[in-house]
Amino acid sequence: MISHDQYESYISILKEELVPAMGCTEPIAIAYASAKAREELGEEVTRLHVSCSGNIIKNVKGVIVPNSGGQKGIEAAAILGAVGGDAARELEVIAGATDEARSVTRKLAREGFCDVSLAEDVPNLYIEVVAEGKEHKALVRIEHYHTNITLIKRDNETLSRNAPEKLQATPEASASTTDKNMMTLKGIIDFADSLKIEDVKELFDRQIEYNSRISQEGLDNKWGACVGKTIIETWGNDIRSCACARAAAGSDARMSGCPLPVIINSGSGNQGITVTMPVLEYSEQWRISREKLYRCLAVSNLVSIYIKHYIGSLSAFCGAVSASCGAGAGITYMAGGGFAGVARTITNTLANVGGIVCDGAKPSCAAKIASSVHAALLAHYMSMNDDEFRGGEGFVEDDVEETIKNMGYIGKIGMKETDREILNVMIDRVDVDSCM
Repeated sequence: MISHDQYESYISILKEELVPAMGCTEPIAIAYASAKAREELGEEVTRLHVSCSGNIIKNVKGVIVPNSGGQKGIEAAAILGAVGGDAARELEVIAGATDEARSVTRKLAREGFCDVSLAEDVPNLYIEVVAEGKEHKALVRIEHYHTNITLIKRDNETLSRNAPEKLQATPEASASTTDKNMMTLKGIIDFADSLKIEDVKELFDRQIEYNSRISQEGLDNKWGACVGKTIIETWGNDIRSCACARAAAGSDARMSGCPLPVIINSGSGNQGITVTMPVLEYSEQWRISREKLYRCLAVSNLVSIYIKHYIGSLSAFCGAVSASCGAGAGITYMAGGGFAGVARTITNTLANVGGIVCDGAKPSCAAKIASSVHAALLAHYMSMNDDEFRGGEGFVEDDVEETIKNMGYIGKIGMKETDREILNVMIDRVDVDSCM
């Protein structure tokens, strides 16, 4: 049985994590910081300076800034946030950007209005924007998660400070305000079993609505590399193909600048789409009740959050894997697999695709989502046949909790140097040929 305090903690985690965002969350976070800096400046911005961690640079380099008219990069995100953003809307900061704002952004970007630098020895998620005006200067700093402003300054006066060391740091994860250290897989299953539907109905209805809409947009129109459309056209429309395609299609649209908002998971819209669409596809095909769907989404969302909190918000570990573990877990729970079945699904998925690397946000994220969901579905069907990878095989342990922790350690610590070298390759700081 789950205690009242534990139940409320899981509800709080879901409410904190499942929030709307428009487009890839990294350029949106830059736009948010920039809009906030302009707000604090209190006069027209004449110059922008942006300093970001390597992981932010990696995740903004190849993705189109939503509602920007096809513009890419940190400069476009920062300028659009400053000239057309509304900081009060946080991760939907540029939802109301106008044609004039987009035109001004292009012009200012060409003129070198914004300069960008790499911030070193900072958290993986770090953004600092300095907005200059004729009379004043304003600074806004974001650390650890996408809306967490830790410092606001105007000229030499500190207006607000939220010391990052006060945030939960063990494991680092998204440094959220809720304590994810209390999470366990058994606790997640117990929570789903005892869930009061009225506590999550609005939350999950919005997740279904938003993420279904952008998924359908990716299937109906040509976005990115059309991974979702290709799956349907070549693999057919059986339940497994549709589960992969509907998740991938949302990313197709999102990574290529579609302005539709999504409900995120673990700070990522791609992960939010991935935990939603396969579970929704199976519930529709299997004619599952709405109540049961909510319980399955609780499992899917929380498993993804649980696995990712050991790794951190940004790393060389592809978040599509943890999100697909969540989707697979939700489907196994839907099929009556219980704790043991869900545990096998997670283990089978991690043992298969736990090594997919993140080389930034871009159209190929859709393909990584499709591959990860495919692996999670294989893991699900293996689990329902009582087949699983055993403890002692690679990093797999007999206890699923230990397997998850092992994957977290590999993703957070073991892949730290991998993350650094991926960034070096992406920003041409290393001569790859000389290393051969």
